[in-house]
Amino acid sequence: MPPKKKARVATRSAKAEKADESETASSGGKRKAAKESSESPDSPEISHWLMKSEPDSRFENGIDVKFGVEDLKALPDQTGCWDGVRNYQARNFMRQMKEGQSAFFYHSNCKEPGIAGVMKIVKEAYVDHTQFDRKDVHYDAGSKPDNPKWSMVDVQYQRMLKRYIPLSELKKYHLQQRAKGGPLKDMALFTRARLSVQPLTTEEFDFVLSLEDKEPL
Repeated sequence: MPPKKKARVATRSAKAEKADESETASSGGKRKAAKESSESPDSPEISHWLMKSEPDSRFENGIDVKFGVEDLKALPDQTGCWDGVRNYQARNFMRQMKEGQSAFFYHSNCKEPGIAGVMKIVKEAYVDHTQFDRKDVHYDAGSKPDNPKWSMVDVQYQRMLKRYIPLSELKKYHLQQRAKGGPLKDMALFTRARLSVQPLTTEEFDFVLSLEDKEPL
């Protein structure tokens, strides 16, 4: 079990997952239903990630599930555990993460969803303690300590992007490149929209990162 008071980070809920899906509904990308099975990322090999959390206050059972990139930055060592993921595909992706890999911190379920910063995986998947906490909004009565369903990783803040890259801008590139080809033509943000943890190819990650030095589309 992790320490009693690891910093809370990810606070996913059915409402938030649904909001993520609606954000990309007009992109034309195919959305997959959640599967309670293991699914590996498609080739090429995945070494980068996009992880969603909510930067604005929203209360569930009297608990504020807010956690934005600034909250991660403010933690001791700028490090926290990414708990509360309750989707099997998203969990499986976290179990594939390797220490040292980079991830985008994506602000979800807010006025302008988008990518705010970069973080690093500093501890690979281990048991998410919140599944056993009856007071936690992510308590899962069906998960047992001897056979836990849910995992989490530890992440560390690296930096803010030079500018916030909104979903609306990424969608424009996705639509252009879906028609003509390009790094974002199959980006999971649009083809697996509902997932709170998503794989990125090196080409996708590098292209999105390059946008911080360009004028908004």
